[in-house]
Amino acid sequence: MATLTATSMLAGCTTKSTAAPDTAPAANATAAAGKVKVEKKNYQFDTAANMFAYAEFELSGEPLAESLGLDLDLLDPGKVDSPTKFDYAAGIESYEYSEEAMYEVLEKSGMGIHLVNGPINKKRANSGDPRVALAQRYMELAEVTGNKPEDIFQNMFPTAIEYASGDPHYIKQVDISKFADGENGRYIPKYQVDFNSLRWDRSKMNKTLTPAALGGTYLKQSLWLGDFMGGVHTVDKDEEQEGTSPDQDKDPNIRLGVSSKDGLQGVFLTEGVWNKLAFMNDKLFLSSKDGKLGAKPTAAYNPANGLVYMPHEVTVEENGAAAFPDVKDLKITDKRSLLRDQWMMMWATSEFYGTTDQRPANPNKNPAFLALFDGKPFPSAPKENLDADPKNDVESDDPYTLNRNLLMTLFANMEAMHWNKAEKTLVQENAGDLNGQGTHVDTFDTGYAMESLRLFVRAVDGLPLGYASGEAAKGLETAEGKRAKEMIGAQADFIVNKLLDSKDGLVANGYTIGKGVDTGAKTLQAQLGAIRGLTAAFLATDDAKYRDAARELFDKTEKAFWDEQATAYRTAIGQDNNYEYDPYLAGAISAVQRLGMLNLVNTDSDKVKYDSLELSHLTDLYTRYFRNVINGPTLEEGMQTSEFWDTGDYYLDKGKNNGNTDNDTVPQIQVAHGQYGVAPVLVPVTITKQ
Repeated sequence: MATLTATSMLAGCTTKSTAAPDTAPAANATAAAGKVKVEKKNYQFDTAANMFAYAEFELSGEPLAESLGLDLDLLDPGKVDSPTKFDYAAGIESYEYSEEAMYEVLEKSGMGIHLVNGPINKKRANSGDPRVALAQRYMELAEVTGNKPEDIFQNMFPTAIEYASGDPHYIKQVDISKFADGENGRYIPKYQVDFNSLRWDRSKMNKTLTPAALGGTYLKQSLWLGDFMGGVHTVDKDEEQEGTSPDQDKDPNIRLGVSSKDGLQGVFLTEGVWNKLAFMNDKLFLSSKDGKLGAKPTAAYNPANGLVYMPHEVTVEENGAAAFPDVKDLKITDKRSLLRDQWMMMWATSEFYGTTDQRPANPNKNPAFLALFDGKPFPSAPKENLDADPKNDVESDDPYTLNRNLLMTLFANMEAMHWNKAEKTLVQENAGDLNGQGTHVDTFDTGYAMESLRLFVRAVDGLPLGYASGEAAKGLETAEGKRAKEMIGAQADFIVNKLLDSKDGLVANGYTIGKGVDTGAKTLQAQLGAIRGLTAAFLATDDAKYRDAARELFDKTEKAFWDEQATAYRTAIGQDNNYEYDPYLAGAISAVQRLGMLNLVNTDSDKVKYDSLELSHLTDLYTRYFRNVINGPTLEEGMQTSEFWDTGDYYLDKGKNNGNTDNDTVPQIQVAHGQYGVAPVLVPVTITKQ
């Protein structure tokens, strides 16, 4: 065991379950091919933007299709456009792109500090070898999910913290040699079970830490582990069962996770989150009193006693270790607090709060989650930290306590540093002190901050999160939840009263306190943020006026921005070509299309019905837009750079074409771009009508 180091491990699908798809009929290029170009601008990977977009892609994937009535058992990556084009685009492409991109960053790329050097793992190792400690830990995690050591894939690079950006091209030839036979002349490539050939160039990484990037990866971890660990499974048949008791896994035929494969990924993701939380709690909070990092967030934090917050940018000096890089020194390079940083991190911490919640007062706890945090494999929280009084908390590094400290500090700072009490709106930045609040309101970020506040309410009030974050339930009605609801409602009123233009029905891009609305051409991104925020206000307050406002803005946005000839949205009023898309915009489009289908769609009780909000129209537009802009009209175009077999691109024996075996417009990773190929991520594009 001592010789099994962390580089010989890989989290994810087990070798016994990595089967190729059954069938793969050809898929033609999109109808827009030749009529419009969706040209990649560059191959720079933006961690925050990608993880944000893929979080929205995940929620607009299987969960959306299932909510609309799809039996998920009918989905097969090898059966392109089945059961319908929408079902495949959402349930296979959007969903699986989202999952694979997360693994690229967290397990394969080397895009950060190695998990061997995570604070929890170092503590576990004590004075011993942290590589051995992580190897032993992974074996323990495999056992509690019904896996064996040999089911752990090889040559992982699990990260404790992730960098802000990098180059997603591979630095060596991707190993597509045969690992095992598949079915019908297909095979499982070596890189599927051994990540050694999937590293990125560390010399091209921007080795800075931002709350938006860390919050983005944390959000992806939280959403997927919540899905993977929300039930249990049988050992003998690997069948999912509903969690009914925290002690259910004491049955020798019951293991954690909805399946052995997903359970293994779930506990590996949770281990990464735990170490990330410890690192952020220990090292990434700045004290306004001395201007230094190392201040401690707590659930009882009071900003009036001195700000403790996450600055926008911290630069990492590494220790020089090539295989297992660690932090040597941290330097603050931008001490501002930015609203985007704060809402990205709040969204993630709210989601994980729902998974770790052990409060006796919460009647909505999931027994499967309680089994995950009962001491094996992850520690439970001290009872003092589970009551309503933060003043009696005891210091602890369990996942619940670390996350609660972070979440409550974020909420306190959202109000103290970014909430303008007079105007009742969130502002974009704070210089780093109680008097440092800026004056500009950004519509996009404000709308998403409202959604993060809504999820904060659900977290502290004990309501379902993750894929169930829109479901109604009886909550705890905490003081923090009530205050957050007040902020959401007031912010929604600000959007309607101050940002909405009565002449064209669209919102301004922003607002400067003391001056008024921004006068530039209204952007698509601003409209999407406002729709996101107004829908969040409706879901949080149950006040129909916010839904009405969101529906009307949705309709106005489609009429003003949809370009049928381009099969895409204009990015600004007055622009009729050369539309610039980045992953933030792609994620927001995915989100608002989903909200249209789930929350804003025409119902029998709606007095006003919009053609843009008919379900058949919404699913058609989703599919055509996704295929044109995300996948691209041709192999060289589109935001999605490459794909794996789990979206239909399998590998064939006997020298047949490996590179695009499903004949769609997204190539396999090893032929996508550059000398050795490029990871399956999103990059910015320019859309040009020909």
